[in-house]
Amino acid sequence: MSINLINKNGLLLLGCGKMGSALLKGWLADGVCPEAINIVEPNPSKWLLNLPEISLNKNLPDKAAVVVLAVKPQMMKVALNKILKFANTETIFLSIAAGSTIKMFEKELGQSSIIIRAMPNTPASVNKGITAIIGNKLTTEDDLVLSENLLNAVGKTLRLNNEEQMDAVTAISGSGPAYVFYLIESLAKAGEAQGLSPELSMELSRATIVGAGALTELTLELPSQLRVNVTSPGGTTQAALDILMDDKIGLAPLINQVVNAATLRSKHLGKQ
Repeated sequence: MSINLINKNGLLLLGCGKMGSALLKGWLADGVCPEAINIVEPNPSKWLLNLPEISLNKNLPDKAAVVVLAVKPQMMKVALNKILKFANTETIFLSIAAGSTIKMFEKELGQSSIIIRAMPNTPASVNKGITAIIGNKLTTEDDLVLSENLLNAVGKTLRLNNEEQMDAVTAISGSGPAYVFYLIESLAKAGEAQGLSPELSMELSRATIVGAGALTELTLELPSQLRVNVTSPGGTTQAALDILMDDKIGLAPLINQVVNAATLRSKHLGKQ
């Protein structure tokens, strides 16, 4: 991260909820000076209130290297009105709000503003996030690198080829953790139906998903090969996969419907 630039010109964070707090913790751990950070948050947490070196809900700084927009989409335009002083300057506007398009930001902040749109996800709270980013035409390589480094404080960052891809990203990685959480719930309930206690079944289900996820991250083998490795012909796993991999009623067609529904909703929110 270009810590020197942040420490020199400052960083303004609008919104410090769960995602904003996760980012803030990562920045502080990476060496950003607390005195260089200015935060606007109407409902600060106790943790945030116990960071006296950070400027919280005070007068905005005269300049900022980056303004990170972490407010809810429905509050975005109200928030943008507070920071018009930074519009059409060298300040980078980095948005992590779902559904807020670059076109909308350019309309509110001016065509000469540097705007980068990002979509992180909730595993960022444990430094296991994945974030996709895309910038407008004024965005330089240095701007992207600085933004990536800020977001890498809570996980990995990927660049998109065009903004249209953001809707699918939202459906897969943005909403995806909820799908996995529900899978854990469903697996645990299925275990209960087979006679396991709720506590035991949940512990088994949670550990299985966490372990499988770690295995996919730490091995060079593809998930498809990992599946083959654990499947013995005619065994218990094969019996289950015969249902899960059914072309009509299996998991793949269902997941396709899920991702399609989320993608369409993301597009709808963007139009609003």
